[in-house]
Amino acid sequence: MELIPLLKQVELFQGLTAAQLEKIVAIGTHRTVPEEAVIFQQGSAGDALYVIVNGQVEIRFDQPEGGSRAGLYMGAGQLVGEMALLDHGPRSATVAAVGGEAAFIRIGSADFMQLCQQDTAIGFTLMRNLAMDLSFKLRQRNYRPSSGD
Repeated sequence: MELIPLLKQVELFQGLTAAQLEKIVAIGTHRTVPEEAVIFQQGSAGDALYVIVNGQVEIRFDQPEGGSRAGLYMGAGQLVGEMALLDHGPRSATVAAVGGEAAFIRIGSADFMQLCQQDTAIGFTLMRNLAMDLSFKLRQRNYRPSSGD
């Protein structure tokens, strides 16, 4: 599969040229996992970003009383694990393939940071896009509609 057209649709990569996207592809590792395979587990070390190439993944959240609940489903052109690129903190959810096998590109945080340092134009664009995405998510999480006042 040609990855550049897919990456052009990913918000994180908006504003990058085809040549810059080739550099992203070059640092990525292509993987395919079977249905129900866990890509990463909640609480594990955050060390990579995953761009979904095809298939679908389920985002699961551990429950205090045990078990987990599905929170969200994501597919081709979407990404998971982006917070790991910034803080290397523990994973906030479990991600598993559902509905068949899933293929993705894994971009390790060390390779990502090295690319951003080597090519500051790519680094600036990616960091700006990450900041905008996280800002949007924080605003949505903190939004509390007024009681009609």
